[in-house]
Amino acid sequence: MELCVALDLPTSKENLELLESINMYDNLWVKVGFRTYIRDGKKILESIKKINPTFKIFLDLKLYDIPNTMADASEEIAKLGVDMFNVHASSGRVAMKSVMDRLSNLEKRPLVLAVTALTSFDNDEFKDVYGDDIDRKAIEFAKDSYEAGLDGVVCSVYESLNIKNATNSNFLTLTPGIRPFGEDSNDQARVATVDSANKNRVDFIVVGRPIYKSETPSTKVKEILEAI
Repeated sequence: MELCVALDLPTSKENLELLESINMYDNLWVKVGFRTYIRDGKKILESIKKINPTFKIFLDLKLYDIPNTMADASEEIAKLGVDMFNVHASSGRVAMKSVMDRLSNLEKRPLVLAVTALTSFDNDEFKDVYGDDIDRKAIEFAKDSYEAGLDGVVCSVYESLNIKNATNSNFLTLTPGIRPFGEDSNDQARVATVDSANKNRVDFIVVGRPIYKSETPSTKVKEILEAI
């Protein structure tokens, strides 16, 4: 299991200061989301690599559009040199396959994951939108993603093991909403600890607030890595 640190702070300066404080840990994953990328663009990606060239970048933009537009956008994302990005599984199998077909022409491509169910959803809210329970629909979305040739999915810890059993043990799962040692859940409805993620064979855990709200982020990262 690998740690992915979420860059969700209000300013570029704060995000980069956070990374500077943990730059002694090689091969960390760094999640760049909507707000950060819209505000800072390609420059933030370059700055991350300058702080530590071994940091790996997960560009969390959750693409959702018609198949050709998603394929075009995916090709441009790959050119940015990021290591992983994601799309919405609910965009459909045709759109996801279009993305993978386009990326197959590249000499080197990033990992591609599909979002099954946002961890901010509880079951009732999810059912209002998608017409089914999270447990069943997440597995259905994961199967679609697997058959479309993606590398894995974004899901909660609670779906990870069932998704691997329904697809392949090597099919990757990345789980947001991690509160490593039981910290407050804030706006996430389905959170979990590092121990629970380990038991459910999660491949990547995304941790934001528990790290950047810590008085000593480097110590918190050390504790998480030791728990992993």
